[in-house]
Amino acid sequence: MSFNEEIAKRRTFGIIAHPDAGKTTLTEKLLLFGGAIQEAGAVKSNKIKKGATSDFMEIERQRGISVATSVLAFIYKDKKINILDTPGHKDFAEDTFRTLTAVDSVIVVVDVAKGVEEQTEKLVEVCRMRKIPMIVFINKLDREGKDAFDLMDEVEQKLKLRVTPLSFPIGMGYDFKGIYNIWEKNINLFEGDSRKNIEETIAISDLDSPQLEEIIGSKPANTLREELELIHEVYPQFNKEEYLAGDLQPVFFGSALNNFGVRELLDCFVDIAPTPRAKESDTRLVQPDEEKLSGFVFKIHANMDPKHRDRIAFVKVVSGTFERNKPYLHVRLGKNLKFSSPNAFFAEKKEIVDISYPGDIVGLHDTGNFKIGDTLTEGELMNFKGIPSFSPEHFRYINNADPLKAKQLEKGIDQLMDEGVAQLFTLEMNGRKIIGTVGALQYEVIQYRLEHEYGAKCTYENFPAFKACWVKPKDPKNTEFAEFKRVKQKFLGHDKYGQLVFLADSDFSIQMTQQKYPSVELFFTSDYQKR
Repeated sequence: MSFNEEIAKRRTFGIIAHPDAGKTTLTEKLLLFGGAIQEAGAVKSNKIKKGATSDFMEIERQRGISVATSVLAFIYKDKKINILDTPGHKDFAEDTFRTLTAVDSVIVVVDVAKGVEEQTEKLVEVCRMRKIPMIVFINKLDREGKDAFDLMDEVEQKLKLRVTPLSFPIGMGYDFKGIYNIWEKNINLFEGDSRKNIEETIAISDLDSPQLEEIIGSKPANTLREELELIHEVYPQFNKEEYLAGDLQPVFFGSALNNFGVRELLDCFVDIAPTPRAKESDTRLVQPDEEKLSGFVFKIHANMDPKHRDRIAFVKVVSGTFERNKPYLHVRLGKNLKFSSPNAFFAEKKEIVDISYPGDIVGLHDTGNFKIGDTLTEGELMNFKGIPSFSPEHFRYINNADPLKAKQLEKGIDQLMDEGVAQLFTLEMNGRKIIGTVGALQYEVIQYRLEHEYGAKCTYENFPAFKACWVKPKDPKNTEFAEFKRVKQKFLGHDKYGQLVFLADSDFSIQMTQQKYPSVELFFTSDYQKR
């Protein structure tokens, strides 16, 4: 198969939603329909011992939430599908935001009862700004929920999207009969049995046919005809170019838990979703069909396999092919690196691949060479833009609870900080270590992982900081900078890379500092790209 045919086969997308909208369950069912797994795991149920494939970290299985993005790949209808299942919880949002730089399209999951929730709004805003094509999947139709039209209005108003339904529910909750597939012109009857893989699908091209009454009954048939007429009048017709430009969002209805409406979503997705897209770098726009490799690190994960203490850097291939044992330039370090065992992923299962194409996600074993945002090329000096970094909003001292395990604690903190989930600051005054995170739940995850992956125990104490400000004096030798350092010494520290950081205790303190020391510039992110 030619290089361009390989690119045309690929569909790389992320699934985003508010926690508990059914995102990980949908991922499971997509894998099930793709033949990648034989039996789907329940994400929350303790009765079913099989956990969700994409929630592979022990803490995810216990809490029933995703705390890290997982990468899954499978073949469906001769297309190579790469799914990035992202955390929904706001405390892990920075992992999701970075993952959105590596996807070519997105599926947004909305709960039929709760409608559009806060976290969904934030994530969709990022996708809208970047013009990422989106499909909306309204989930949990077997439960009592909001009216389908009300939900679409809510999606339009709250998410500022322009939607068009490509499937529509027949009834809702207890009256739920099935779905009319506008895209394929057929009816999918709901059996309500989650063990069945695929429900009965009946092709129906003429909705005026009496056959419709025979299938779903007289009252639901009339209601469906009226609703489809209304859809035809109110919503725009689906246009693939508008969808790919990020100007029109198709809507599907279903119940991921009951495997319902998922195949329709997947079939349409494979038809309309974009192949790998061009990506902007700091020097030019990089096209996927260019011969030479370029790619960037959007995620680092320590201990994918705790037995081997391995650290994996996730690289999205933007152009060219990534080949095993071929040297590539690590742009930031300015040196060539070879990779003898690049991996493709199926959640935590990995297999070595000889060649990867644009759109693919490659896992590289890393001994500490990579940071988030790093670029690999075949010699060209460039960096990809738009990989965000975040200023922490929560700060705590970290203390060693087991003096015999000081080395393990140090190694564990060092590796977990590289994942970009939190940042480490060392105070200048007394050398005490402070961890800053975007969400408070991160502390629990760090504590859990330090103990279970590194055998180290820690405790926390609150540190009274409001924001981390990276310090850049216009002239490091002037007296104003020396005065700033003397007055603020209690609140000064260094980050993991030795950069000076002012841990301000309030917004007022930041404003006063900027007024009093105008030659000392303050930045609110360490800015991965411009290291």
